[in-house]
Amino acid sequence: MDAFAVSVCKGLAMGKNTTVSKMCIVGLWFGAFQALMPTLGYFLGSAFASFIGNLDNYIAFILLCLIGINMIKEAFSKKEPEDAQSASLGFSVMIILALATSIDALTVGVSFAFLNVNIVAAALIIGVTTFTLSFVGVKVGGLFGTKYKSKAELAGGTILILLGIKFLLEGIGVI
Repeated sequence: MDAFAVSVCKGLAMGKNTTVSKMCIVGLWFGAFQALMPTLGYFLGSAFASFIGNLDNYIAFILLCLIGINMIKEAFSKKEPEDAQSASLGFSVMIILALATSIDALTVGVSFAFLNVNIVAAALIIGVTTFTLSFVGVKVGGLFGTKYKSKAELAGGTILILLGIKFLLEGIGVI
């Protein structure tokens, strides 16, 4: 949802200069980083899995809730990132935006390691989904503005918290 929101802002900044190639550039940056970061997190988590053992559901709960709370907090924030308002697709701008919008995916990847998720399938799904949403987000930004940015972040944060609660309930044996 962060990548989608930033993509919408990119589309706003591009205005009538939005092209399919620019939509692809934004989608590729965000999609690639959203696939890469959970993969890195997965391997970091796998390295420590034997030390943590039965705490995996609790770790997933904590990480997902922290990420979700952060997204909800950002949904109510009035502050807009300055780089998101720029139409630039230069390396220095895009790498900062891609890292900023995917850093939470690193922690999700750690959770994936504890939950024995198929990381290749997960990374592909995350990458393709993010590419698609970012591609569309650039176009949406040019058409509709930032009216729904906070609602998208609020929904995404709520979903992550609910997933975290599901993992907690599985860990304590309720589900």
